[in-house]
Formats: sequence, C-alpha cells, structure tokens
Amino acid sequence: MGSRWTVERVLGLAPDSGSAKAARALARPRTWSALGSNDSLVWGKCQGSGREPYQVTVDLNEPAFRCTCPSRKFPCKHGLALLLLWAAGDGTVADLDAAADFAEAWAHDRADRAARQAARGSGAPPDPEAQAKRVAERESLMTAGLDEFERWLFDLVRQGLAGVRRQPPGYWDAAAARLVDAQVPGLAERVRGMGSAVHVRSDWAPYLLAQLGRWYLAVRAWRRRSSLSPATMGDLRAVLGWPRRSEEVLAGERVEDRWWVVGLSQEEDERLLSQRTWLYGEDTGEVAVLLDFAAAAGGALRVPHVLGSVLGVELALYPGSSPRRALLADEPLITTGDGFPAPSTVLGALDLVAGWRAANPWLSRIPMSLGAVTVVPGGDHAVLVDVDGTSLTLAPETDLLSLLALTGGHPVDLFGEWYDDSLHPCSLVSDGRLVSL
Repeated sequence: MGSRWTVERVLGLAPDSGSAKAARALARPRTWSALGSNDSLVWGKCQGSGREPYQVTVDLNEPAFRCTCPSRKFPCKHGLALLLLWAAGDGTVADLDAAADFAEAWAHDRADRAARQAARGSGAPPDPEAQAKRVAERESLMTAGLDEFERWLFDLVRQGLAGVRRQPPGYWDAAAARLVDAQVPGLAERVRGMGSAVHVRSDWAPYLLAQLGRWYLAVRAWRRRSSLSPATMGDLRAVLGWPRRSEEVLAGERVEDRWWVVGLSQEEDERLLSQRTWLYGEDTGEVAVLLDFAAAAGGALRVPHVLGSVLGVELALYPGSSPRRALLADEPLITTGDGFPAPSTVLGALDLVAGWRAANPWLSRIPMSLGAVTVVPGGDHAVLVDVDGTSLTLAPETDLLSLLALTGGHPVDLFGEWYDDSLHPCSLVSDGRLVSL
C-alpha cells in the first residue's frame, strides 16, 4: 500500500466548495459498508436516498472515479468522502488483497477500454466476436433495467398522480440512479428532471402524464427493437442514451449541400457547456443539428461556426428521423450567407412539427423557421403573429425587451426551438443579417 493522501489533496479534487462540504459530512463510517482498498483502488458502498447503496470506486493512479449516484458532478461527494475515509488511515477502510466485485469489474472495464484504444491506435482491426459480446451484455443490462422501470411506472400510476408532488427529490433521483446503473442515462436524465418540473410547472399534471406516456412507449419499443426500422431504432437509442461512436456515424449515410448556420442554442450547468448548431440544406431542404460539448469552466467548443455563414460540406448523419443529428465529414468551405432560407408561416411550421413528432414521439426540441412575424406583447405570454394573423406563443423566459428593440415592432424572419408548447427564439434577421438572441 502506497502512502495515504492528505485531506488537503483529497479536497483539492472537489469541483466546488459545496461538494467539499458535503463530502466532509459523508465521511462517517456509519453510512458506509464494504469498505476496502489495495495498491490501486479504494471502494465502498454509501447508503443514499435510494433503496440500494451507491457503489463507489476510486482508481488512485489517475485518479479516476466511478459512482452509481445520479450526480453530474465529477468527482461527486461520495467519491470524495470515500477518499477522506481512506486518507484518515484509522482502519475504517481495510487493506485487502482482493477488491469488491463491483470495483474489480470497473477496473477490468477500464483496462479493456485502454487496450481497445491502444489497438485502434496501432491499426489493429476490432474483434467482431468481442464487439457482439459487449453489445449483448449491454442489451441484457438495459432490458433488466427497463423492466424494473416499467414496474416503477405502474406503481406511480397505480398510486395516482395527485400524490406525486409530496414525494421527496430522492424519489426521482433513486429511479434515475437505477436507470444509470442499467446504462440508460438518457431516460435517467428525463426522470431526474421531472423531480423539479412537478413543483415549478403550473401544468405539471398534464405534462407529467404526457412524459409518462413517452417513457412507457420507450420501454415497449425496446422490447420490439428487432422489428423496428433503422430510423426508429436510432430515435430510441437517442432517448435511452445509447451513443454511437463517431467512426460508426462517419461510415454511414452522408449528404452534401451548402448548409446555412441558422441558429445556435447553448446550455450550461455546473459541469457541461453544450451547444446545438442548427443547419439548413440549401438544395436538399434538410435540417440537421451539430451537437458540441465542453467543460463548463473554460472549455472550448469545437464548432465555432458563425451564425449566418454557409458551410459547403458533406454531413455524416446519425441514424434516426428528421431533424437528424450530424457530424462534419470533412473541413467545410465557409462563405457568407445573405438573408434567411425557407421561412414558413406559423401553420406551415406547425404542420412540419406534427410530421416530425409523428415519426419520433420522443423529439423534444424542434427547429422552426418563421417568416414575417411580428412580436406582440400580451398579458400572460407574448406571441408571434404571422401575415395570416396566426399566432404562436413565445416562451415565458424570452427576453422580450431585447426582441422588441431588435424588431422595432416590424415583421421579421425568425428562427427558434419549439418545445414545451412554446417558441424559444434563437436568431432573427436584422438589417439583412442574422442576429443571435
């Protein structure tokens, strides 16, 4: 066993002061079981709000962390607390030769991934048999997790929606954590988000009922996955959170066009900065989205394309229904666009939304291009009104003053994302050029 770490070194890994404080509070033996360590690993189980304790493992060599809790912080408070217990050196964390099963399995998975990466770097072809085995193991794990999730859904509906708002946050976090354990992180994120949605939304009951239907549909679709079309299977994998490797996407379907950058939308939380770059194909009329991610603290996005520019490039399309996620297949030829491509009336845009939603019921954020719409402030919600007099609700969090200042009360072409039954503006045409909102 190497030398123990100091408390200062452990807390220096904390992503923020809140995590450090929470870790100190958790560094008490009474909440932990199955504690142990060897030359490279520290492991233990911490009882949280869920029925099953969180499995926590730390690889001391990097260090690297793994915890089954739903936290998106890295490292989470449980990993830090485990290291604090180990650093104390008071015998609470025993020195053992053999690691716990969950810690050993994680260590082997890491070693396998490192070996595969080294093999790819050396040009060695992938092992088809090993790949098929990994896919089968993941499908089995996902099936068991989704079966358990279906029982949870039945229990929730059987007890009635009226009592849902009385449930503590741990009710949703525990369900999400079990989905994470089953390698269904996409669905887990939606379940976790419902914990706050049922308290902050005035329409929480119909919203919850609609989402429960979509979640149940995903469970049923997974059981019929062998009979699904490639597009539907692509949509299902996206909502469940089973990603595809870039190499797989680049080797698949491609489409070449002049792609207008019509909208940028960014979101940021404690760890992650994400950006959606919406593209419109000048000749094909296809709509595609580039997703890019970076660390929230000082990270750099890899897609710095300027709003209003035009990319002459071939896109590699992810399997799924329109609008599809894409990757740049090569370096684009960037030119400057003039105006705004293919704006629509409100009814025309809603018809397109209905068609996309019919093909992919899990679609959440839908691109919408509107032509000659006027911003009209209202009592509860402002609206956009097109030349036919048809209105569309703007999202409550829209910066209405900035929007009115840019439009001056005149009709404008506008691009936004439609979700939660309202439009979230991303860009508009002002003085002949696209302006970000």
